[in-house]
Amino acid sequence: MSDYINIYCDESCHLENDGINVMGLGGLWCSKYKITEINQRIKDIKVRNGVSPNSEVKWTKVSPAKRQLYVDLINYFFDDDDLHFRGLIIPDKSALNHEKYNQTHEDFYYKMYFEMLKTIFSPTLKYSVYVDIKDTNSAIRTRKLEDVCCNSLYDFSHRIIRNIQPIRSHEVQAMQLVDILLGALVYANREFGDSEHRSETKRELVELIKKKSNYSLKKSTLLREEKFNIFIWEAT
Repeated sequence: MSDYINIYCDESCHLENDGINVMGLGGLWCSKYKITEINQRIKDIKVRNGVSPNSEVKWTKVSPAKRQLYVDLINYFFDDDDLHFRGLIIPDKSALNHEKYNQTHEDFYYKMYFEMLKTIFSPTLKYSVYVDIKDTNSAIRTRKLEDVCCNSLYDFSHRIIRNIQPIRSHEVQAMQLVDILLGALVYANREFGDSEHRSETKRELVELIKKKSNYSLKKSTLLREEKFNIFIWEAT
């Protein structure tokens, strides 16, 4: 792996009161010099499955008709040694006590983002971090995340973290892969009400990731797991 690493980040169910028990943050990383090849491989998989190379694939679009497309994308991630993923799961947002720690949910969000990223960072490498644009506040939130990460690493000169910037997921194929992997991880840890619909296709994709990773997706992996790294955060 080169000295220059790109990390593509996404979030899922991060709002405090959205009625969903779980919150997830995820990052996919690879050599900066491999990303063109990776993006092309993802486009090729789309074309092979009868999908426009410029169309956006994401977890919320999983359907029985496109099952093979998502199977192929997941298999590609696990077969390519240049690709790595880390996901952080907060399994029960109702257990959070922000008042106890004198913080807002937004403060907690940035702490968890750094918690997800810090295991990826190495002091000997240089990183560009790309965050999926969610809304008009993405630029402000990205600057705050950069401050939090650089201050926490004592990287005031940006020697390790070269930049953190928002991008649109449909513009970078690798970002769409993050969405799928994180979506599956969150789905595996989500609690459903009796009346909520469960997707059989999504369940099959979760089972595929379990098989490929050899993990249950509901427990933390070893800290140095390089391929599919999971951290299940618990409130104290």
